[in-house]
Amino acid sequence: MMTSDQVRKAFLDFFKEKGHKIIPSSPLIPRGDPTLLLTSAGMVQVKPYFLGEEVPPSPRLASCQKCFRTSDLTEVGDAGHLTFFEMLGNFSVGDYFKREAIGWAWEFVTERLKLKPERLWATIFLDDDESFGYWREVGVPEERILRFGEEDNYWGPAGDSGPCGPCSELHYDFGEEFGCGKSSCRPNCACGRFSEIWNLVFTQYDQDREGNRSLLAKPNIDTGMGLERTAAVIQGKTNVYDTDLFVPLIDKIAGLSGRKYGADEATDNAMRVVVEHSRGIAFLIADGVLPGNEGRGYVLRRVLRRTSLFGRRLGLEKPFIDNIAEVAIELMGHVYPELKQRRDFILQVIEDEETRFGATLSTGLELLDDIVAEAARTGKKEISGERAFKLYDTYGFPVELTREIAADRGFSVDLDGFENEMGRQKEKAHAAHKFKVKAGGGEVGAQGNLEPTSFVGHGSLSFKSKIVSLAVANKPADKIEKGQEANLILECTPFYGEMGGQVGDTGQIRGHDGLFEVINTIQVPPGIIVHQGKVVEGSLSVGDEVEAVVETERRLDIARNHTATHLLQMALRRVLGEHIQQRGSLVAPHRLRFDFSHLRALSAKQIAGVNRIVNEQIRRNLRVYDEEIPYKEAIEAGAIALFDEKYGDTVRVLKIGEPFISAELCGGTHVSATGEIGLFHIISESSIGSGLRRIEAVTGRGAEQYFDERLTDLERIAKTLGSSPEEARDKVSGLAGELEQERKQRLALERELAKKTAESLLAQAEVIKGINVLVAKVPSSRLEILREMSDFLRDRLLSAIVVLGTVYEDKPAFLAAVTPDLVAKGYDAGKIVKQVAAVTGGGGGGRPNLAQAGGRDKKKLDQALKLVKSLI
Repeated sequence: MMTSDQVRKAFLDFFKEKGHKIIPSSPLIPRGDPTLLLTSAGMVQVKPYFLGEEVPPSPRLASCQKCFRTSDLTEVGDAGHLTFFEMLGNFSVGDYFKREAIGWAWEFVTERLKLKPERLWATIFLDDDESFGYWREVGVPEERILRFGEEDNYWGPAGDSGPCGPCSELHYDFGEEFGCGKSSCRPNCACGRFSEIWNLVFTQYDQDREGNRSLLAKPNIDTGMGLERTAAVIQGKTNVYDTDLFVPLIDKIAGLSGRKYGADEATDNAMRVVVEHSRGIAFLIADGVLPGNEGRGYVLRRVLRRTSLFGRRLGLEKPFIDNIAEVAIELMGHVYPELKQRRDFILQVIEDEETRFGATLSTGLELLDDIVAEAARTGKKEISGERAFKLYDTYGFPVELTREIAADRGFSVDLDGFENEMGRQKEKAHAAHKFKVKAGGGEVGAQGNLEPTSFVGHGSLSFKSKIVSLAVANKPADKIEKGQEANLILECTPFYGEMGGQVGDTGQIRGHDGLFEVINTIQVPPGIIVHQGKVVEGSLSVGDEVEAVVETERRLDIARNHTATHLLQMALRRVLGEHIQQRGSLVAPHRLRFDFSHLRALSAKQIAGVNRIVNEQIRRNLRVYDEEIPYKEAIEAGAIALFDEKYGDTVRVLKIGEPFISAELCGGTHVSATGEIGLFHIISESSIGSGLRRIEAVTGRGAEQYFDERLTDLERIAKTLGSSPEEARDKVSGLAGELEQERKQRLALERELAKKTAESLLAQAEVIKGINVLVAKVPSSRLEILREMSDFLRDRLLSAIVVLGTVYEDKPAFLAAVTPDLVAKGYDAGKIVKQVAAVTGGGGGGRPNLAQAGGRDKKKLDQALKLVKSLI
């Protein structure tokens, strides 16, 4: 019996023998595809090849791709539905087509996997006679080749647009004893007798977002064999959870919960949901997805919280998901090393998110019980959108989770109402954050089909070249003259085009008849470097021989900062752990910015440690050098790659030190030795989102300027204090102590004055309808003093409503207090103070016994206080 590891290897080895290049799995976060939330099929990473947008490394490709789909989320727990799965696939980019795809599929399953031919059925698209003929060629009997329509045998694009076409599927027959017993039982019957193990998609069309299809220049092959389902068939199981991919996970959840797998269907279903989701959660986090309220982050949060809910059904009240994920990491880490590399980070993210949700889960479930009970009493079968939104907004229940729980009890959820509530909240949240999106790159008005620009700037800052394209206002031009702003493209250039976080170069392009000032350099597909600037002398024409000269000092500042970001990432990994992943960067002349995955703010000690490590490597004056080697070799040697970047077969690896202390895949410009950086210093560390941190730092001349400014500030402060810079800290500490003492004395005097004021107010209390009411304007006081005054007055009056008003920091402020006996009669301090403050253009609220509010117009303070009696 083959293990799942052996099935995976057998597939890749087989297609390697057939001339396919084996490509590694891409991350679950798709690169550069706005139509996709997550990588949902093996075809995702080859889609640009099918569309002709990129040149494939080989016309024949094969992979084992990590995939994640949420379309079947609520079905997870049955025999075959999964969110995360591995897709074995072979692809032809305009090379072979149906005959080879069908022939090799049959050869692999019958000869390599040793599946019995009589157990295999094929399905084809309604009018696909060509595929019918090829299945007959390999020996499949006519009665085991079935035709189906678009719903079953037509493969749409991965997302809302892209390559698509008819498909043919291979189904495995477990036998009549596993079926429904109907004479019509065939592949695609939902009874479970048949399992689809391989889908051969004959990609012939490109579908746009409106659903229109056009023929591709060359038809392609895109196949997908689900590893989990195939392993189940090979291992003689009818359920993927009984395979070696899941049994260790099932054993773990059984041990944690004290429940026996196989005892009853409800328990089994909950266990399967927990282990399937936990596995997928680990992979999502490993590939850079973090819990959030939008997009991929929301998918992860929803799945994680669903897992927590099903854990409750197994009696697991405390966080447990990290325990299951840890087993998944051990089980799959040898195939996907990112799991082991980011193990601690994955487990920490899970623990934090589960703990956060666990704090509100019980309360939320109780509220949902109450909502359902109330709806049942009133004869309703639908939970309002407003209630569903409260569960989401206050208790963290994804609406899909609420809908699922409600459906189990026979109720629906008003999703339109929920979306309306969500829309209102977003409008409020974004009202103050309106901005315009600036298109990156955009059209540059290039002439004709240009070849990628040859970049020679790693070894030289000036280079003789030829102008191959000019554009003014993004329209092609043959000549540009003094005063004109233009885009200029050279045959080869030492100018670095903005990419990978590094800003573009500036400088000059000098011709015999003119001078072009380069104010920015960008890079646009397919690798064309565009010089943006202005003609400051004479004129330049297409075909002119020119000299391109990069601004040296600025480039060196950028290089210092870029090499420093590599040292920074190395130091962060040493101090914080190997889970650190770069999530963005900015390498500019004056500073660097580095965004990375980490859950908590760095302590002062950790920041100091990072600073120390980086500066130690700078003082060592380590050699900085690059190598061009195969991608696979680079990764195996320990080079760091950006998680969402796509690389070619050969990559440039930037190394620091011999043996290296840092190795990253990088195309940017760098110093030749770390000593050239001079000095590195972190100037800020902050949060930019859930699980994301940002460090800003300076090096070289930027660091020199930073410390000059700080020392100048210190000298000025010292001069103001009448001390030396060395004594300034002690002097400031002494002054702060004196000010604190003065504050305490002032507060004591205010309290004493407030007490006397309160005693004088007792006589002003009136009786309205048998209730003691005290309304008064008091001298300027902070709210904590007003609270103490109200406490004193309530204690002395025993039963009363007290409303005090004052002007503090030039604005009206109010405080209302109601004794317990009157609260019991329905009097509410919160409602009273809210209406009073409204007179002054303000608002507020609080508890029925004590509430406070603020206003805007201090001139209306007296008018507001007069309202109290009528309210009571």
